[in-house]
Amino acid sequence: MERPVNAFAGAWAVFVRSIGANSRLRMAPTPSGFLHVGNAANFALNWLAARWHPGARLLLRIDDLDAERKRPEYLQNIFDTLTWLDLDWDEGPRSVQDLESEWSQRFRLPLYEGLLEQLRARDALFACAKSRRELAPFHGDYPEAFRQQPCSLDDDGVAWRLRTPRSCALEAMPPDFVVRRRDGIPAYQLVSVADDVHFRITHVVRGEDLASSTRAQQYLAQCAGLEAFARVRFLHHPLLLDGQGQKLSKSAGAQALLQGQQGYLPAAQVFRLVAEWLGLDEVPETAAELLAIARRHFA
Repeated sequence: MERPVNAFAGAWAVFVRSIGANSRLRMAPTPSGFLHVGNAANFALNWLAARWHPGARLLLRIDDLDAERKRPEYLQNIFDTLTWLDLDWDEGPRSVQDLESEWSQRFRLPLYEGLLEQLRARDALFACAKSRRELAPFHGDYPEAFRQQPCSLDDDGVAWRLRTPRSCALEAMPPDFVVRRRDGIPAYQLVSVADDVHFRITHVVRGEDLASSTRAQQYLAQCAGLEAFARVRFLHHPLLLDGQGQKLSKSAGAQALLQGQQGYLPAAQVFRLVAEWLGLDEVPETAAELLAIARRHFA
């Protein structure tokens, strides 16, 4: 369900008051498809929050660890989108080539593996040999009986899962979620926590569809004893819905953004969307105007 816009504006006001000279934010797109207008709005919100205080810094972190889904054209689309919006950032790759040579998540694999070992040493993990097909009938739930599978974390072809409280459904957190895939690659929830701690992120702006991921990541950090992550402030923005009331996906919504980059859709429409979410009474045409109007509105 989409959160009322005025509620988000109130949450925004509280969020930006906590941003100071040492605050660090990040844009963290995944190159698994062409970006849509909702992704662009998320970029704009993170940029806006980072520019709220002159000392805050903004990182571009591209979540490219899943090599099977990554495509060169999707990577380039991230940089093209940021250029189209005229958004700057302080740290991170400046091009696809820069990403591949210095900033790719594959260079931080030892960091992720170290966090996995921390969780293992705390007896927070168990092995799972079940396939996606076997788990599909449970619609995202994970039966407690599956924890008793006769397999070891050292076995080949098993996923590593984090033990979560049986009450996790009440806490809006996925049960016993995967932290290392069956192919041995660290999974998203763990990688995101490790990167946020590594880059000293203090504030995160993300869509409401990632609220359950936020809770999962907070629980993971708690299990690993990562006190820095417990201090990260999160803000979840409304989702952009399609004509059927469904969340806009990269596959369904990318064409409009691609057309925009080619000159058919003004970037101003993204800033107007953000202004609507924030309840602003003026209409921005550029990122700079959005910042000036928002500062006046929330002064």
